[in-house]
Amino acid sequence: MALGDVETTRLPAGAVLVVGAGLAGLFSALKLAPRPVFVLTSRRSNKGAASAWAQGGIASAIGAGDTAESHAADTIDAGDGLVDPRIAMILAQEGPDRVRDLMKLGVPFDTDERGDLVLSLEAAHARPRVARVKGDLAGKAIIDIMVKKSQAADHITGLIGWRAESLLSDGKGGIAGTMARKDDGTLMAIEADVTIMATGGVGGLFAVTTNPKSARGDALGMAAVHGAVMRDPEFVQFHPTAIDIGKDPAPLATEALRGDGAILVDRKGRRFMDRYHKDGELAPRDDVARAIFAQIQANEPPFLDCRKAVGDHFPDHFPTVFKSCMDAGIDPRTELIPIAPAVHYHMGGLDTDDMGRTSISGLYAIGECAAVGVHGANRLASNSLLEACVFGDRAARAILEDSLPERKADKIQSQPWLAMGKDVSTILRTNMTAHCGVRRNAKGLNALLGTIEELIDRVGLANPLIAARMIAGAALAREESRGGHYREDFTKTKRQARSTYFTYDMLD
Repeated sequence: MALGDVETTRLPAGAVLVVGAGLAGLFSALKLAPRPVFVLTSRRSNKGAASAWAQGGIASAIGAGDTAESHAADTIDAGDGLVDPRIAMILAQEGPDRVRDLMKLGVPFDTDERGDLVLSLEAAHARPRVARVKGDLAGKAIIDIMVKKSQAADHITGLIGWRAESLLSDGKGGIAGTMARKDDGTLMAIEADVTIMATGGVGGLFAVTTNPKSARGDALGMAAVHGAVMRDPEFVQFHPTAIDIGKDPAPLATEALRGDGAILVDRKGRRFMDRYHKDGELAPRDDVARAIFAQIQANEPPFLDCRKAVGDHFPDHFPTVFKSCMDAGIDPRTELIPIAPAVHYHMGGLDTDDMGRTSISGLYAIGECAAVGVHGANRLASNSLLEACVFGDRAARAILEDSLPERKADKIQSQPWLAMGKDVSTILRTNMTAHCGVRRNAKGLNALLGTIEELIDRVGLANPLIAARMIAGAALAREESRGGHYREDFTKTKRQARSTYFTYDMLD
């Protein structure tokens, strides 16, 4: 497609284009002041941002007696050998200041009568260190504040109603902005000297997910065709306790419920987690997800029992979960909550350094679409919102300090669009869940890759298909079980722990 075929917008020299309006994108945008920032988002509200759906809260070593060393150690342990210790320490050391930043912005974290943060315990943490808002409203409260502050910031301009579709090459191996599309099909080329990808995760590639259906790995697909290096895309975290009521996306029963004493039981009310892991309900998420999946396979439907641990306090302490249950005709104060594993978080993504720089000049990545090395094979609970803030801040600092050469698009190329209808998307999501879910094997992964190739032949190299192919291909290549990646045909963990790094053409 030639440059003159679409409307072209050139951002002011030195301006930053942020693709995505979740916590990572908006936090970085605010930190970039006074540099002009343009935030590209298809959402006309905060409802579609996965950050707003985060229930548990934000973890940091901010409490009395806690240390960055302890938080980093827990992060490393949860990551099952693939966390970069230096990156984990950056997260833990800078985390408290980023939480204080949120407090200064007005996020109403739960506090006691003295005004100190009320910190909760979550799985695989050595001590309580998770700050919440009214039990399960942290993500929504944080995003509400971020949207309000961003709208009021003089240096931020919203490009609302546009979805990024492809990245623009500067013809010199760098990125010079993005091609965006409106719902009516209108295309606009947005030229920028620096572009930040903050598009979220990959849950929408799977049939059962707690993420917005629009979270389909678009950043991975857009960057892959330009040769960007990916890291550990096979590691997908399944939240063990999605509420199994047939909704898409599936409502989430926050891990904080188990932190507060809720238990996992079968239909007769008998606990089963002790049979699967020594830490019971507070075992790492991947272990809990596989245990719940095993119960389902054995025709022993799993439930979350909050009757004793939460009981009558449910409406006040966990209003989001309470509403989801009540809307489905379940009173969690007196009844068991049916649950199932669901895709929740992507540990892999665009490989970046500790300041958010990708392998391509002019392109940064932060938040869930990035893989900086802090999550490894299995994300520690409530580290995701912290990662968004810590590395969103660091990317902003790097951009403010780096020299930004002027970049112009060499040519404009539009990537095929994959509609979320009941055709290609349904085939993809069904097969990703069936063959690249909680339990994987070579036969299923090869079948999945064959299906993806058929879909690519049918509709072209759409971003979600590229992302799915990278996840499935990396899952096939990793012949071991580690963290969120479990192979039925390779159940043991290899002694040597190595991350996966590759470009899209390496899968051919």
